[in-house]
Amino acid sequence: MFFLTLVRRTSGITQAHESFRRHHGKSETRLSLLSNLSVFKELLSLTAVLIALHVAPYSRAAGDTPWALSLESAQAIARQQNYDLKISLINVSRSQANVDIAQAPPNPVVSLSTSGVRMGNNGSGSIWNKRVDSVVHVDQLIERGGKRELRTENARQQLRAARYDSNEVERQVSLLVAYAYIDLKTAQDKYAGAVDTAQLLDAIFQAVRLRQSAGDVAGADVERVKVDLLRARNEVDAASAEVLRSRRALGLLLGASEAVDTLQASDPWPSIEVADMIQSTSVTDAINQRADVRASAARLQASDSAFQYANSLRVRDVSIGMQYEHYPQPGDASAGNGSSVGFSIQFPLFVRYYYKGEILAADAARGAAEEDLKRSRTVAEYDIVNAQSALVNAAERVRRNRDELLKAAEKAARSAEFAYQNGAIGVMDVLDARRTLKATRLDALAAQAEFSKAMAAWSAAIAITSEETE
Repeated sequence: MFFLTLVRRTSGITQAHESFRRHHGKSETRLSLLSNLSVFKELLSLTAVLIALHVAPYSRAAGDTPWALSLESAQAIARQQNYDLKISLINVSRSQANVDIAQAPPNPVVSLSTSGVRMGNNGSGSIWNKRVDSVVHVDQLIERGGKRELRTENARQQLRAARYDSNEVERQVSLLVAYAYIDLKTAQDKYAGAVDTAQLLDAIFQAVRLRQSAGDVAGADVERVKVDLLRARNEVDAASAEVLRSRRALGLLLGASEAVDTLQASDPWPSIEVADMIQSTSVTDAINQRADVRASAARLQASDSAFQYANSLRVRDVSIGMQYEHYPQPGDASAGNGSSVGFSIQFPLFVRYYYKGEILAADAARGAAEEDLKRSRTVAEYDIVNAQSALVNAAERVRRNRDELLKAAEKAARSAEFAYQNGAIGVMDVLDARRTLKATRLDALAAQAEFSKAMAAWSAAIAITSEETE
């Protein structure tokens, strides 16, 4: 109804002016146009509102179906399809295989040999009675000093570290997905604002051209409005390209290859009320339960097991053997016919090397693991404290932009439009006020995006991981 009323009003004004011009001549028409200047200015404002509120954005093709996605859904998809997470889970499977390898006992060794074979006659009878010396020997290595247990403990701690590493990758991927999601939502809002601005300037340009034909606006002002309109159209194109880039960046993190160009961030901007959330968080508990800190602690335990294993190498392993030998002899079979059984035992003599290098290397690795744990704790504490500070500052900037700057810019724009409608200022002053409002809105949007990223970083910084039992 608003659109039809405005069209009829425009048509009626045009017909009235045409009728007046036919009856009173050109000079009287000029006077009539000037007397109805306020009507044309009101028409200009109404047209701008009409375009901004009722004209559909010219962004998405008619056949496109948006893939509306919440941040929670995006992170859930990433947990299933992200490439880095898949690789981390493969590393967990490999560490599990290392546990199976470590806890396996040594296999026995069987050796078969035959000697004393003559090139000529080896006696008569069956092969069993041939005069050749045949030996079957079985050896079994017996590990001492708890080597197998220590080796298994080291592998299990490495498995725990791999699982925590996978949790850490998941934490980081979730944060990257949140950043990409926020970038997409920011790009969408920028695009919507650019479209609204272009539509508003298009309406102003059409109205100013109409007033130029009536001799009420100078040609230079029309060209300046046209320049602003062309710039606004360029900004629409740039904003559209930014939306596409943001969609593809998010799609890459999600591991999605289809329907990426239709991704739509559907979540609203988060609330800036964060004081209670920050005050209820224990920094010490968050540090101790973070995945990266737990992974470093597991590696320290693994290095301690490796150090004990290196020391256990100085405990001699024993190899026990049993042998059956068959060498047929001429004579009575009751004499044993050349069959015999023997036993053996083997152990190393540490006369040249006492595993000093392995022990020193394991001790150095343990020292490095201790430093890595300290570093992980320091980094975690820095992340949490820095994220908390950034979150508080970002919330304050959002509040200032929303409650002060944006309200002041909107009030200035309304005042400029009111003054223009009453003939107090020119159209360029209105455009200047609109530019200021546009820049303020972009600043407010940037502050909101920064706050959203700060909140995502804070949530990731305090994310805790449950204790792995194995």
